Amino acid sequence: MRIALHSEIRDGAVDDYRTNHARIPEALAATFARIGIHDWTIWRSGHRLFHLVDCDDWEAAVAALKDDPADHAWQADIGRFVEVFRDADGDEGTAPLEQIWDLRAQASS
Repeated sequence: MRIALHSEIRDGAVDDYRTNHARIPEALAATFARIGIHDWTIWRSGHRLFHLVDCDDWEAAVAALKDDPADHAWQADIGRFVEVFRDADGDEGTAPLEQIWDLRAQASS
């Protein structure tokens, strides 16, 4: 499955956020592989960050990350640059964004 997330970066934190994402910790990459996260890409527009995640099951991955030490360490570090995550309605939360349209899906139907 492919899901999208939206977060916002703290004022003045773009360069540090970018630097810290040049290469994520190997332990976190191994955790992602183990729990079925195959790819995660982040784009920025101003202070807004858009994440595209390719995974087996997003809800299962989120549940697995709750007790994962590599993710806890990463969140403690990277969290200083992230202001908030937003859901599809713009409220605070990490629920995936609503998909409106998909060219591949249209072409295959």
